Parts: sequence; structure tokens; C-alpha cells
Amino acid sequence: MLLLLLGALLATRVSGFYLPGLAPVSFCEPGKDQVPECKSTIELFVNRLDSVESVLPYEYTAFDFCSEKSLKRPSENLGQVLFGERIEPSPYKFEFKKPAVCQKVCTRTYDASSPSDKAKLDFLKKGMLLNYQHHWIVDNMPVTWCYDVEDGQKFCNPGFPIGCYITEAGRPKDACVVNSNFNEKDAFYIFNHVDITIHYHIVEHEQLGARLVAAKIEPKSYENPNEDSPDCAGGPKFLKNKHTGVFKIPYTYSVNFVEDKSIRWASRWDYILESMPHTNIQWFSIMNSLVIVLFLSGMVAMIMLRTLHKDIARYNQMDSVEDAQEEFGWKLVHGDVFRPPRKGMLLSVFLGSGTQIFIMTFVTLFFACLGFLSPANRGALMTCAVVLWVLLGTPAGFVAARLYKSFGGEKWKTNVLLTALLCPGVVFADFFVMNLILWGEGSSAAMPFGTLVAILALWFCISVPLTFVGAYFGFKKAGIEHPVRTNQIPRQIPEQSFYTKSFPGIVMGGILPFGCIFIQLFFILNSIWSHQMYYMFGFLFLVFIILVITCSEATILLCYFHLCAELQITGLASTILYFGYTMIMALIFFLFTGTIGFFACFWFVSKIYSVVKVD
Repeated sequence: MLLLLLGALLATRVSGFYLPGLAPVSFCEPGKDQVPECKSTIELFVNRLDSVESVLPYEYTAFDFCSEKSLKRPSENLGQVLFGERIEPSPYKFEFKKPAVCQKVCTRTYDASSPSDKAKLDFLKKGMLLNYQHHWIVDNMPVTWCYDVEDGQKFCNPGFPIGCYITEAGRPKDACVVNSNFNEKDAFYIFNHVDITIHYHIVEHEQLGARLVAAKIEPKSYENPNEDSPDCAGGPKFLKNKHTGVFKIPYTYSVNFVEDKSIRWASRWDYILESMPHTNIQWFSIMNSLVIVLFLSGMVAMIMLRTLHKDIARYNQMDSVEDAQEEFGWKLVHGDVFRPPRKGMLLSVFLGSGTQIFIMTFVTLFFACLGFLSPANRGALMTCAVVLWVLLGTPAGFVAARLYKSFGGEKWKTNVLLTALLCPGVVFADFFVMNLILWGEGSSAAMPFGTLVAILALWFCISVPLTFVGAYFGFKKAGIEHPVRTNQIPRQIPEQSFYTKSFPGIVMGGILPFGCIFIQLFFILNSIWSHQMYYMFGFLFLVFIILVITCSEATILLCYFHLCAELQITGLASTILYFGYTMIMALIFFLFTGTIGFFACFWFVSKIYSVVKVD
């Protein structure tokens, strides 16, 4: 009742609810101050530059563009730092509803005879050769470059290139195909001018001024021979690959404002997301996954309702000693199926870490589906995942300790330390090595030393103590009771056929879950390595549930087959960075799916032996 009253009171005091950092900003023309809290200056922020041909992002200032060093850069959260985002102010500033044509920003001058200037030019040419992209931000919204693609559709890219290259054979690369005037061989064309169009929506009946609903850009190249008074005329600006002497690059911009009554502030991201043709593929992915789940569900149902039911009935009818001596199938190994594994310590540690990752993934995707972790809330997804992982040390310690105690382990101190340090330590060591490479390459993705210290502090000061707390309660609780006794002398395992051996089982157990998630996995990896926005969290959450079901059912099937077979279940920098970070993702999937499979198989085995009469 108190909560309801508080909610009713808040509802009378506020007119709307917005996520932190995502509340709309009102803009009005300069000199019109009748609207309170209304801004007239529109600030443009710049982010890191990245390329689909390289995994190394760089800060905006690394390419010697026009910069604004007098203003303080906005603060970034942990997720933004981990993803290598480096947002900083720019010299591009506009007054609302005040158009500007060919405004000069700055002029950069390079002397090819100077080693420092030559290094800057070479780095700029490298960026154009690898098709590095700008990422600009206006009102927490990406500035997009929209252009026509096949079938008359329009694609809106949240980035635009810094330039392009014409090969020695005269073949245009990347963005050079958009302009037929780009025809100088072995030359780099620089997009030194941008036409910016800002779309706004006037808020009616609320007297809040206007809100920005889109910011679109068109990169262009102009020679601008008159540096002091540029007119954005003449031919394109190009730099010969073997240029000597002095080279000047004048940077200019034009801005225009368009009222758009069809777009509301709450749906201003839709035109970017709708231009990405992923929805049909996502539905195909879901249908593909559902077919696999239905197939596995039918197999499990057949085993549970027919084969297993008959086995249990037949085993329970064996009253004589002679019948008992003729046991066959999965009942034959009832005295060995719950024998503690040889690597019980390592298994329990992996299961504890897998439980931690499972809960973290579920909660993160749940909040993402509710809209709390949308692309507009930059870095929120990674921040949420890291914070949850830190706070979930308790269930990791509890699961690892309880299972280790059930396995008959006695080295509880080693178990707790390994749970708290082994898997996180492997990830941190890999991440630290990758960070050293990024530092050496001067990439913006390199984490500052202070952030590394902060992550270590979260790990050792919060996660490790919580793991010890969970382990304390896990060891204090009684071990898991098995439905049948374990024989003192292990049973001899007969020779196995090929398909029941470990490697074929691993392959068969991995293909089906991979078949459920491979399309979704493609989009996730594409968002990481190709720097695309990922926003389909509803699809991802559904695929997550399907993956859990698939892993469980596939493991139950393999577990039953093994029981029936009487089987015992037991650029160099870019390349290194790619495989290094992919190894972290592979380890996370290994722990995540392995934990699901273990608990599904453990539940299945406990269930079937609990209904069998065993002498």
C-alpha cells in the first residue's frame, strides 16, 4: 500500500519517465527565452574512428582533424571505456534554425619534407586506404550518412568515411564510387566538407520548444583554393600517393534545418534501425531454432515416455537374484554413475563460474528487452554485465562449494580460491595482453591504467569476498544425496564403439546448440568486429531461452546413450587481437553451455535412478 501511494504521488508530480541520460532536450531559436530550459546552441561531439578492415580503432585527434582542445571532454562510463569509445567535443557548433553555408573550421598544413608532417600524412592515407569511418554525435544521436542501395532501398550508416583511394589502375575503392569526378589515378580523395541536415520536431501543446529527431550528413570534397573565404566550389581535394612539397587541407561545413512532423522524439532511432535488413533473417533464425528444439523435444519425449518407461517397469519386475544378475542397459552401471569425477575440483570450479555467467546473461538480456540497455544509452550493456558479474560471486562460490563437497572433496580453501581466481584470471590475462598490443599500436581501444586498476579493485574487493561468502554457505550445507549407492570397486568399462566415444559426443553435443544460435552469433560478432549497432535484444533473449532448452535436451540424449553403452562420462596485431578476444568469448560459451549441460544431465540421471529399485 505504501508503494502504491508513493507511486500515485509521483504520478501527480511528474509528466513522464525517462531513463537517466536519455531525457529529451528542448531547443529554441537564439534570443527566444520564453521557453524555460531551452538551448539554442547545438553541440556536435566526435567519437573514435574505426574500420571494417581493421580491429584497431583510433581517437579522433589521431588523424590530425580540426579539434577543440579548450573544452572538457564528457565523462564515459565503464562500458564505453571497455568498448574503446572516446567521445570529445568538436569545433562544429550550430545555432538552432540558423543555417550556415560553407563555414570554415580550420586548415591543416603539411610539409612532406618534415618527418612529423610526413608521418601525419602517411597515417591519414592509411586511414583512407582502410576506409576508416567518422562517428559524430548530436543530441546523443548518431549523425548518419544515408545513401541508396539495391532494390531502391536506403541505408543509413551511423558513420561516414574520411576519404577514399583510386588505385594505380584507376579503380575506385569504397566511397570513391559515389563521384565520377574522382578519377585521378593513385590518389587519395579527402572528404573535407560535410553538408549537415538537422531534422526537428516542434512539441505542440507543451510549450517545450523543438526536439531534434534526426541528423544526417553528406560528405563531400572541395579544393577551396581561397582558404580565408572558402566557397565550396571547384574540383575535389585529392592527395597524390607520392606527393612532395606543401599540402593544405581546408575543412568546412554547411548546416540546414528541416522541420519533420512525421517523426516523434521517442522513435527517432527507427529510421536507422529499419534500414538494416535483418528482421527477415532473424525470423528465419528463430524458426530454424524452433525446428531443432521440436526435434530434440520429440527425441527426449520418446525416450522418457516409451523407452525409459519400459526400462523402469522391466527393472522393477526383476525380483529374483538370477534376473538381477542378468541386468543390462543403464541399470547395469547404477553403482558407478554417481562416482565422483577424477577432476572434481576443476569441474566444480567451472560449474560455479558457469552459473555466474548464466545468471549474468539472463538478467542482462532481461533488462535489455525492457529497453534499459538500448543503443541510445551508450555503454550501458557492458556496464550492466560487468557489475552483475562482480555482484554474482556469491552464487558462483555456493555452487562450486556445494558440488565439490558432494564429490567428496576436502580441499575447500583451494576450491574457493580457484573459483574466485581461475576463470576470471584467464580472461583478465588475455585481456591484459590484448591491451598491451593496443597500447603499442596507439589505439583508442587501449584501456587507461586507471581503468585497469578499477577493474582489479572490483574483482578483488567485491567479487572475491562475495565468492568466499557463497562458498561458506555452500560448504555449510549438506552434500547432494544420490538416489543409489556407489560401489567401492569401479566397474570395468568395456570397449566402446566409435560414436559413443568422447570426441564424437562432443561434436554431436555442440552442433545442435550451435545450429540454434549461429545466425544470432553472426550479428553479435558483426556488431563487435564490423562496428555495427546491435539492438535486437528481443530476438536474442528468445534465442537464449532456446539455447538453454537445446543444451539441456541434447545433453540428456547423449547422457542416455552413454549410459546404455555403459560408458564412463568423464595484420599481426589485428590477427592476435581477433583471436585473443574470440578466445574470451569461446571460454564464456564453454562455461555457459557446459554448466547448462551438466545440471540437465545430473537432473536426468538422478530422476531415472530415483524410481528404480536397487538392492
